[in-house]
Amino acid sequence: MPRKKTEEVVDGIFMEPVPITLGDEVRIRYKGLLAQSGANKVYLHMGYGANEWRNIEDIPMRKLRDGSWSATVQVSDPSSLNFCFRDDAENWDNNYGRNWTYQVHDGDQLSH
Repeated sequence: MPRKKTEEVVDGIFMEPVPITLGDEVRIRYKGLLAQSGANKVYLHMGYGANEWRNIEDIPMRKLRDGSWSATVQVSDPSSLNFCFRDDAENWDNNYGRNWTYQVHDGDQLSH
């Protein structure tokens, strides 16, 4: 199966693959405010769930040559993937308090 190209889902946020299926390894690349401000370290702050976040993790991101930051996560919950970003000085980019949320599919929903 051909690899899907990284897709810019919103300004400065790139994901691969889209849509997200349970069990996928998802690469998230960030070129947002913290990257543009010259952060020394950026963390992907993520969790799962519709209302209350659960299984919350802070994942260190790797700085790329173009100044963006990248992390790969294994999707292990069939609800929704929620995330935002923070730097090592505790500055946050949380989409103006809305975070970023993507529905996780179980695979059956995509079949014809």
